[in-house]
Amino acid sequence: MIRVILVDDHHLVREGIKALLDKADEIEVVGEAEDGQTAIELVEQLTPDVVIMDLGMPRLNGAEATARITTLHPPTKVVILTMYSDDALVRETLLAGASGYVLKRSITQELLQAIRAAHRDEIYLSPIISKTLVEELKANYQAGQVESETGFTRLTPREREVLQLIAEGHTNQAIANLMGVSQKMVEKHRANLTTKLDVYDVAGLTRVAIKYGLVFVNNLRPPDHLQ
Repeated sequence: MIRVILVDDHHLVREGIKALLDKADEIEVVGEAEDGQTAIELVEQLTPDVVIMDLGMPRLNGAEATARITTLHPPTKVVILTMYSDDALVRETLLAGASGYVLKRSITQELLQAIRAAHRDEIYLSPIISKTLVEELKANYQAGQVESETGFTRLTPREREVLQLIAEGHTNQAIANLMGVSQKMVEKHRANLTTKLDVYDVAGLTRVAIKYGLVFVNNLRPPDHLQ
């Protein structure tokens, strides 16, 4: 039996995926989460075989959650299920350790194939994902090339988490509450962000977060103080 956790911030989407997976005799949905942080906690508790992960989620996005899960729990495989087909996002999630990338428009048999492939320790990509991306990744791997360092690549996982929460409109105090740290620690992370990225306002930080797929425009909400 392949034990699966579903991670998507939309309840109806999770219900649709679960209905599909329930038809497969060898797949069992053992848990659900609506954000990346909860997904990490569930993986620690349930040790699933495969996580089906959305990308655009609040609190902690799918790419960051994937990197943490594949680092902390290597036996658990992650399959990305998203509406976004941008080559840069595919590249980022595969380098983060994802074992599959499936588009929501192809959610039927492709998702089942991706889950089974991940369980066999193989990688599955939707056929409509750019062939040039696959060729690029293979060429870079064979040549031993390493992506050049940028301000963003120098960010720690905690700094990326703070960057996402800033872009989502949270205040320092709200970020501290969500992360379970002091406001002073959030301010320290925020200072490191501005230094490493050479960006000093919320609008600029938000643009960086969007550029690197930490948040997506249609997932953004009004700042805390405007709600």
